[in-house]
Amino acid sequence: MNRAAEFKKIVAQYCSVTAEDMTEEMRFREDLGFSSLDFMSLLGELEDTFDVELEQENAVQVRTIGDALNMLEELAA
Repeated sequence: MNRAAEFKKIVAQYCSVTAEDMTEEMRFREDLGFSSLDFMSLLGELEDTFDVELEQENAVQVRTIGDALNMLEELAA
């Protein structure tokens, strides 16, 4: 499974949108219904799954699925 597919599968656990229906333009709060707690839980799970360390100042800039995927790609490089 590629990183984007695995990421979307994790995000789908926190919302009612399936991984297959997610687009990079979808916003966590407005489109997926994430609360602050949901988002922080997601970040912790992403750190564990992808073995990365997310800096809080970078994480607060993440608004969309695409933003999060770009951040993961940069951290994995």
